[in-house]
Amino acid sequence: MSAQTYLAYDYPLLSAFWTMLVFFLWILWFVLLFRIIVDIFRDDDLHGWAKAGWTLFVIVLPFLGVFVYLIARGKGMGKREVADARARQEALDSYVRQTAQSGGTQPSHADELAKLSDMRSRGDITDDEFRRAKELVLSGAGPARGSDTVSTVPGR
Repeated sequence: MSAQTYLAYDYPLLSAFWTMLVFFLWILWFVLLFRIIVDIFRDDDLHGWAKAGWTLFVIVLPFLGVFVYLIARGKGMGKREVADARARQEALDSYVRQTAQSGGTQPSHADELAKLSDMRSRGDITDDEFRRAKELVLSGAGPARGSDTVSTVPGR
């Protein structure tokens, strides 16, 4: 055995450290490999054969394939990651705005019809307006998100 091997056996904590380091690097390698494979399939600029070639290169010769991919396409990989994160953030912002405007839940047809019936019984709308508004609600062209039922009644 070499002197370094004896050093690891003389100090068991050093052996545990090296084991954890090797295990961490092994996990890090697989994370990098999977991120590259995901990036290959996410890239819209690559066509089918190019994606197949890069995937085969990364799987058959993993170390060389990953390093060549990072050198050749690493800058674009970062740009695609940023664009994807930006698109996800915009979708979340849009969903939050849409949910905030609608009050969190979309009223059902039965709720809308109950509101219309209540308005008719109070005398706020006529029977003809009630009938037209009911047709709108049942046809799916009812009130817009966050708007009141009265706004869909024609003539008001």
